[in-house]
Amino acid sequence: MHLLTFLELRKPGWIFREFILWSQGVFFNTFFVTYLISPKICHRFVGFLEEEAVITYTRCIRDLDAGKLPKWSQTPAPNIAKAYWKLSDDAMLRDVLLAIRADEAIHRQVNHKLADVGPNAPNPFLDQEKGERHPPNENKQREIDTYSK
Repeated sequence: MHLLTFLELRKPGWIFREFILWSQGVFFNTFFVTYLISPKICHRFVGFLEEEAVITYTRCIRDLDAGKLPKWSQTPAPNIAKAYWKLSDDAMLRDVLLAIRADEAIHRQVNHKLADVGPNAPNPFLDQEKGERHPPNENKQREIDTYSK
């Protein structure tokens, strides 16, 4: 959804879109083979990738708040983002960046946790007795600004 949101904002031409498609195809196949060899490495890689994403979004939000990105401060949230994250009708790009950063923080935590547990371990995000999922709650995600650490 993150990619679709930014594609909606940028509205790139067909060459750019083809490059994205080709890149995703190469990455998917490489990641698939690597996951067959070592899921732990893949989860750790994605965890680190998501950490960098949180840092990047934090910097973007900080620059936006500091007035360094005036065009972004005037940009309304795309409809696709409003629908997906249930943002208000008057949501702006800053609201989208906050929602995406929160997503990335959850992905970071989940992937690092999955890299820590063994392949036969029970799902740490599933209540084994009830069969209910328990993703990281909002309180665990309050500390998503890793940029200052």
